[in-house]
Amino acid sequence: MADVFARYAQDYLFDEIEEIGVRDGANLEVRGYEFAPNFSIWTTIEECLNPPVIWEADKGWYTTEPFSEPEIFEFPEGIGKIECVNVEHEEVLLVPRWVKCKRVTFKYGLGDQFINVLKTLKMLGLDNKEPIKVKDVWVAPRDVVAACLPDPAHLGDKMFGKTCAGTWVKGIKDGKPRQVYIYQVADNEECMRRLGCQAVVAQTAFNPVIGWELLEHGIWKGVGVLGPEAFDPIPFMERMESYGFPYKIKEY
Repeated sequence: MADVFARYAQDYLFDEIEEIGVRDGANLEVRGYEFAPNFSIWTTIEECLNPPVIWEADKGWYTTEPFSEPEIFEFPEGIGKIECVNVEHEEVLLVPRWVKCKRVTFKYGLGDQFINVLKTLKMLGLDNKEPIKVKDVWVAPRDVVAACLPDPAHLGDKMFGKTCAGTWVKGIKDGKPRQVYIYQVADNEECMRRLGCQAVVAQTAFNPVIGWELLEHGIWKGVGVLGPEAFDPIPFMERMESYGFPYKIKEY
């Protein structure tokens, strides 16, 4: 979705793009747990503890320290201001191949507690995916962490709030500076009522479903390994509302 938004910004909203920043954040609360990731802890550890990738036109791709470049980003629809930090994500590797700009980043709004827990897991070696011997049993430390945490697929009835995924773009339009945030907000209670699954899962899942539809009907087509940013964004964005996940644009 964020990569589709980036392509849309290039093709329809800007004459020249200076920076593209994927910014995801939420005010979701999981009641009854002090720490309960709303996504797979395996994926969470990979994305947040791997060195984040940044792309700049004059430097290419390079990595930085986990949780680098903290910034306060104000998310729409009541979510509010959240500190966002760099994490590893594929958009930074794909978007610059198709969207002309000067800089691309990906940041999550994680929060101090979440970051401190992840740092502690790494410090103790509990982020390791390679099995270690515990008495007579071989077990991956990361599997132990996952077993100790609640299954995010079954947290929906305990979650309250909204999650927002979007693309912030800064550039020039008609000779004037412009900044926009193209985003999609999913409310957890609505997702549970309508789909029977929690908001983060629902917001993640509808994207490939639309992509499959466009491929199936030959609307998106090509040869090789192509990301969503390689295709016309309009057919995707036109279908978002019919799938129950409409996008919006916030102008700064």
